[in-house]
Amino acid sequence: MQDRLVKFPANVIVGVDILNKNYATEHLTKQLIRSETSAALNYGEAQAAESRRDFIHKMKVCLKELRESQVNLQILECAELVRNQKEFETIAQECKELVAIFTTSIKTTKSKM
Repeated sequence: MQDRLVKFPANVIVGVDILNKNYATEHLTKQLIRSETSAALNYGEAQAAESRRDFIHKMKVCLKELRESQVNLQILECAELVRNQKEFETIAQECKELVAIFTTSIKTTKSKM
C-alpha cells in the first residue's frame, strides 16, 4: 500500500505536463500534490498507530486527503485543463481505487473493535 501511495503523487509530479499551463492549473496542481503526499505521509503514521482507535483516526486522515485529491482531479477535468486524457484517467482511477481501499480498510477495522 505504501508503494502505491508514494507512486500516486510521484506520477502527478512527473506527469504534470499532461495539464494545460495557466494560473488555475498551477494552483490546483500544487494543492493536489499537497493532498496526495499528505495521504502517503499519514499512512506512514498509521503504520505506527498506538491503538486501533489511533489507527482508524490516521486512516481517516488519509482518506480525507485522498478524497480531496479526487475532487481536485474532477475540477481539473471539468475545467478542461487536461491535455493527455489517457494518462490523466490512469491517475484518476488510481485515486478512486485508493479511496475504495481506505474506505474498506476503515470499515473492516471498525468492525473488529
